[in-house]
Amino acid sequence: MSAPLDVSLALARGGFRLEARFTAPAAGVTAVFGPSGAGKTTLLRAIVGLERARGRVAVGEEVWQDDAAGRLVPVHRRGIGYVAQEPALLDHLTVAGNLRYAARRTRGGRAPEEAARLAGVTGLLGRRPRTLSGGERRRAALARALVAARTLLVLDEPFAGLDAPARDALLADLAGLVRALGVPVLLVTHDLGEAVRLASHLVYVERGRVLAAGPLAELLARADLPLARREDAGAVLEAEVAAWDAAEGVTTLRAGGLALHVAGRHGAPGDRLRARVLARDVSLALDPPGRTSILNVLPATVAEVHEDPDGPCVLVALDCGGPRLLARITRRSLRRLGIAPGLRVHAQIKAVAVVAP
Repeated sequence: MSAPLDVSLALARGGFRLEARFTAPAAGVTAVFGPSGAGKTTLLRAIVGLERARGRVAVGEEVWQDDAAGRLVPVHRRGIGYVAQEPALLDHLTVAGNLRYAARRTRGGRAPEEAARLAGVTGLLGRRPRTLSGGERRRAALARALVAARTLLVLDEPFAGLDAPARDALLADLAGLVRALGVPVLLVTHDLGEAVRLASHLVYVERGRVLAAGPLAELLARADLPLARREDAGAVLEAEVAAWDAAEGVTTLRAGGLALHVAGRHGAPGDRLRARVLARDVSLALDPPGRTSILNVLPATVAEVHEDPDGPCVLVALDCGGPRLLARITRRSLRRLGIAPGLRVHAQIKAVAVVAP
């Protein structure tokens, strides 16, 4: 049975310091996200045991490291499946040979045949790594990790260097694969779109420190975090498909008390999906608009206003009767409209601006 991952680690090396304290859920994907050089891979390697940090790491009752108690479990006994940025397959073995080798060195993961099926490499088992494409090598490395993943699966930038078709195919397969796994998954990425597509939980790392950890949708809706200053900042909505209008080409989603119209067909009524609304695609009006092509006009209350001292825009957090939305507007618009907490406004979002993979 899966169990939550509990991490409390510190490391000092040269001018770099790592300080990490968080808990990851027992199931699903936790994205370790942050800018390049933030220390994401170092944190991952410290959790796995490949980098020596001080502190404690445990999965439920299974304690891998506890310096206060003098406990340190060797890496090969932790039951971790690890996909590094470079697949590092054994070139003198076939894909099947790599999986059998992993099975001999670990215990309690998946059988090589099952791992190959889950990773989509059944047709590649007789080939050697040097004959594989970049996407095929990543899949073979994933299959090898699944053989070992008894307690935890770790993915360090698994899409790095892949072309768009290979990346999209692997993303889609991983989204389905994760639902079948019974262990927590840690995904390191600097691509927020990847985190939104796969993860339900987020650990935000900057300059070696974990600044925030929690449900992904909650953290992305926080206007006070550095995430909100990104160009792709916005809200993620866990929604249900309410209706599909074939004549007009519009899907209606519901997220809590919020109804949202999205261009195109996205599932069937009753399906659950995740929608993303970027702050730059949300505009504000004091009065209800009249005749307009914008399909989503949502009554809202301004919850917070956060100014960026280095930029021309401000970020406005909005309560709309459902998940919180964010809007990025100019300082001029802020002054002209008198935007302040408690003000009633109308949030406007074009149906073609809502992303619902």
